[in-house]
Amino acid sequence: MELGISTFGEIPIEHIAGKAINAQRRIDELLKEAILADEIGLNVFALGEHHRPDFVVSAPEVVLAGVAAVTKQIRLSSAVTVLSSADPVRTFQNFATLDLISKGRAEIMAGRGSFIESFPLFGFDLDDYDDLFSEHLDLLLKINDNEVVSWAGKHRASINKLGVYPRPYQQKLPVWLAVGGTPASVVRAGTLNMPLTIAILGGQPAQYLPLIELYRKAATKAGHDSTQLQFALNQHTYIADSSQQAADEFWPIYGTMMNRIGRERGWSPMSRQQFDYLCKPGGPLMVGSVQEVADKIIAEHKLFGNTRFLAQTISGDIAHEKLLNSIRLFGSEVAPIVRNAIKQP
Repeated sequence: MELGISTFGEIPIEHIAGKAINAQRRIDELLKEAILADEIGLNVFALGEHHRPDFVVSAPEVVLAGVAAVTKQIRLSSAVTVLSSADPVRTFQNFATLDLISKGRAEIMAGRGSFIESFPLFGFDLDDYDDLFSEHLDLLLKINDNEVVSWAGKHRASINKLGVYPRPYQQKLPVWLAVGGTPASVVRAGTLNMPLTIAILGGQPAQYLPLIELYRKAATKAGHDSTQLQFALNQHTYIADSSQQAADEFWPIYGTMMNRIGRERGWSPMSRQQFDYLCKPGGPLMVGSVQEVADKIIAEHKLFGNTRFLAQTISGDIAHEKLLNSIRLFGSEVAPIVRNAIKQP
């Protein structure tokens, strides 16, 4: 099973036209996190795309190109590329260029996105949310398979026998679908025989098992070998020397972020008691000591049979060295326990 890091690149909101000190500092920190992840043998470094003042990464492929220049082996993925509001031709070109820079380490994780800011920003109608994603995914996959493309759709100009360049270093770019729990999305992934990432950010992990079963059934129905499917789990993760230390250090940044987003969406405020419940065995938060987090990853692998696990980090009002230490513990101590338990290198 592959183990990796994902992050949205959170920053304190600046609301300025220039001199973006927080943004520059966070980009520098992301590079340090990627270098560390590469050095300690993690398999994947993934960056989310957002168009909000509280996240620094609006162009993951650009930041990942910077990461490619300072790393050697780690795979470089978006997490996610908001394909509904992105042009598939430009998305392919950007990631193909990243693939050339990194000598074959680029991946695209495509999703519809959990925020809506990109739709008015790029001139799309939110009512076309589903249609845009389906259409853009169809074109992206066609470009990935063919150098010269002919394609017609409803929301984008048609293409008639045009080449899309550059081509990637790999034979094809790996394209994953990322979902948050929508059955239709996992059916789409299975039918297309695409790798799948499920973000388990709430609820009990076991409740997502029917989605994985639906994913496998859809692949089988479409004539694919469901035993060869690749799928990843993505969960918020923070590791320290003890479970109490991990919870005490992570709660302030986690609670601040979740309650800020919750106010936008009308959620009830999260309490420390609720947070502690989510950290318990069987809960969705990978927060605790080395052994506790390793045990939870192993237990979920036994349940789901996932081929990848992404530890989503959150930055905020915490010393960056503590976040780096959490990543260090994940790669240097949790990873060996997990790999030994599932007997994979």
